Amino acid sequence: MSKVSETTRESWIMSTFPEWGTWLNEEIEREEVKPGTVAMWWLGCTGIWLKTPGGGNLTIDLWCGNGKRTHGDGKMAVGHQMANMCGARNMQPNLRAVPFVIDPFAIRQVDAVLATHYHQDHMSAEYAAHVIQSGMTTTDEYGKEVPVPFIGPLKSVETWIKWGVPKEQCRIVRPGDTIKIKDMEIVVLDSFDRTCLVTTDSTGPDREELTGGCPVDMDDKAVNFLIKTPGGNIYHSGDSHYSIYFAKHGKDHKVDVAFGSYGENPVGMADKMTSCDILRMAEALRCDVVIPIHYDVWTNFMADVNEIRVLYDMKKDRLDYQFHPFFWEVGGKYVYPVDREKKAYHHPRGFEDCFEAPQNIPFRSCL
Repeated sequence: MSKVSETTRESWIMSTFPEWGTWLNEEIEREEVKPGTVAMWWLGCTGIWLKTPGGGNLTIDLWCGNGKRTHGDGKMAVGHQMANMCGARNMQPNLRAVPFVIDPFAIRQVDAVLATHYHQDHMSAEYAAHVIQSGMTTTDEYGKEVPVPFIGPLKSVETWIKWGVPKEQCRIVRPGDTIKIKDMEIVVLDSFDRTCLVTTDSTGPDREELTGGCPVDMDDKAVNFLIKTPGGNIYHSGDSHYSIYFAKHGKDHKVDVAFGSYGENPVGMADKMTSCDILRMAEALRCDVVIPIHYDVWTNFMADVNEIRVLYDMKKDRLDYQFHPFFWEVGGKYVYPVDREKKAYHHPRGFEDCFEAPQNIPFRSCL
């Protein structure tokens, strides 16, 4: 049978998706984290994988979904948080702009699944299904083998349970809670995700009416995480907007690396931190390195990290910044504190072994 006759849409999809196959899965598995360090990989959006010297593996906001895939009727669902926020009705053109760099069904070991909140681009039914179906376990702080825990605020836990994750495998957390996982400690902190506050449980004609009402408790909807590791303390701000209370977190906790959701907000929308907000967050947290994330994934919120660089260079001496930004790439690895002086990431370029084996060329002049 010829290549043309045997090729179908299904065979094309299966041969090309996920775009990175198991490359990153294998890299994470093979990584030997040295004592006194912590390794991290950016999985796209706000998805982060952390791995520690003690063999601890956890994910925060690993998501495996898409944005818009069809124009449909051209309208947003009434009651969607973006429609609630600004009164827009035209469909938000948020197409996914980055590839899938990890295969959730090829993950062989993880010790905890964390979600900062329950928006669709921060949780994954596919990933949850794989963790449950494969019967993954970890060891608790007493050395007992237990099913991998799903950790998040009330609304995230309700979502997992709705998907079929056993209730007893879920852990509802609120600011002030701490959980130990192998050689890591998860500290739960306040979220400042005001978009989450205008998110309703229903859309369409039966949407919840928020006008004139008192906002619900943010702690039930979203949290931030500080992950204490042998290599440093990693602060994940989820989809938090800028808040002056970042300064409280910075005074109460040592923060080494901080992640902030950065983006170019469309007119009429305030869903991501701006370049100035990212710098203010880093200063308030008293962190060592700040890393912008989330600007990568949505076509309508994509932003240029060089804007952060320009503002940083303008302000760093006058304001005596004690931190610096690091600009990552999706799928890339960052090891703290080994990479702390790096300012930008480039994927491995290869060809380190050039000219170590005989060449196959007619003459050197070909080069």
